[in-house]
Amino acid sequence: MFDEKVLWKQRFGNTVKELGKYFRYIFNGHVVIILVFLIGTAAYYYQEWIRTLSDDFPVALIMAIILALVATFSPIFTFLLEADRIFLIPLEEKLKPYFQRSMIVSFFVQVYLLFIGLGIFMPLYAHVNEGSYSGFFLFFVLMSLLKGLNIIIRWRVQLYVDVNVHRMDSMVRYFVNGAFLYLLFSHASLWFFMPIIVIYALLCAFYFSQTKHMGLKWDYLIEQEEKRMMSFYRLANMFTDVPKLRDQVKRRKWLDWLLRMLKYQHENVYTHLYIQTFIRGGDYLGIFMRLTIIGILALYFITFGNGQILFVLLFLFLTGFQLFPLWNHHQNKIWLQLYPVAESLKSSSFKKFLTKILMIQTILLSVPLFLKAEWITALIAIGAGLAFSYVFVNFYRKKSIVEKENI
Repeated sequence: MFDEKVLWKQRFGNTVKELGKYFRYIFNGHVVIILVFLIGTAAYYYQEWIRTLSDDFPVALIMAIILALVATFSPIFTFLLEADRIFLIPLEEKLKPYFQRSMIVSFFVQVYLLFIGLGIFMPLYAHVNEGSYSGFFLFFVLMSLLKGLNIIIRWRVQLYVDVNVHRMDSMVRYFVNGAFLYLLFSHASLWFFMPIIVIYALLCAFYFSQTKHMGLKWDYLIEQEEKRMMSFYRLANMFTDVPKLRDQVKRRKWLDWLLRMLKYQHENVYTHLYIQTFIRGGDYLGIFMRLTIIGILALYFITFGNGQILFVLLFLFLTGFQLFPLWNHHQNKIWLQLYPVAESLKSSSFKKFLTKILMIQTILLSVPLFLKAEWITALIAIGAGLAFSYVFVNFYRKKSIVEKENI
C-alpha cells in the first residue's frame, strides 16, 4: 500500500542527512574563523560607508531591486530522484500532499533568506529614515506573504513544457515584485498597492485556469532537483571529495584562442588539461567571472581607502579557494597515468596555472582603483595581490597538493 507521507519523510530525511554529512566539512573550525573575520570586516566597512550617505540616498529603490530578486527566485525542493520518472508517474494523483509539503519546506527555507537580506539592508534603511527600525516586522511579514505567492505561481508555471514561459513569468514577477517592494519601502498609500494586487490576482487566475488539466513535468522537476544537488556537491567538493559529483562539459568555442596560444609540448600536457577543464568543465570559469565582476563593481562603487586592498585579497582568496578543486577534477580517470611525462609535472603545471589565474584577477580587480585615480592604492593592491597569489598556491595550499600526490 503506497503512503506518500512515508515517502516524503524518507526523501526529506535522506536529503537532510546528505547535506549534514558535507556541512561538517564545509563549516569546520578553519573556515568558520575565516567567515567570522570576513563578515566582521564587511560589517565594519558597511557601517562606515552608511555614515557617508546623505538622507536623499535612494534606499527604497536599491532595496526593491535587490530584494525583488530574492522574492522572485522561488525554487521548489521536490527531493525527486532519477528513478521516479518510472516508478512514481503512475502514482501522480496520490502525490499532491507530497508536493504541498515540499512547497512548505521551500517556503520556510526561502523566507529565512529574505529575513537575512532584509536584516542586511535595515541599517541602510534606518540611516535614511532617521534611525527607525520600526518597520522591520511589517516588512518581513508582507515580504513573506509575497514569497508564498511567488512559490505558488512558480509551481503552476513549472507545469508548462516551454521554458520560454518560465523565463517570461520570472521577468514579469520580478518587475511586479520590485514595484510592490518599492512602494512598501517608500511608505506609499494603500491605494497605490491596488493595481499590483489586481495583477497578482490575474496571474493566479490565469495560471490556475491554464494548468488545470496539465500533468507534472517529471523530466523538468527531476532535472532541476539534480542541478541543485550538483551545485551543492560542487561547493562541498572544495572541502572534501564528493563521489556523487558528476562532470559537466560545456563547449565554449569563443575561448579557443586561449588554447591556441599554448604550444604543444610534453611540458604543457597538464597545462592543456587544466586550461580546457577550467574553460569547459564544471563551473570554474563561471566562478572566476562572477567573483571578478562582483569584485570590480564593489571596488568601483564603494570607496574606503586602504580597506580596498583587503577587498582585493578577499576576492583572490575566494576565487583561489573555489578553483582549487580543479586539482583533483580528473583524479578518477585512469588514462591520465598513461601520459609519458613525469608525475611531478602535474603539480607544477597546476600551481603555475592557478597562480596565473589569480594574478590575472589581481590586475582586473585593480582596474576600478585606477579609474578612480587612486594610484597608490591600486599599485599596492597589485603588489599585495601578486604576492598573495604566489603564497596561496605555493605555501597555503601546497599541503593539499602533496597529500593528493601521495594517495
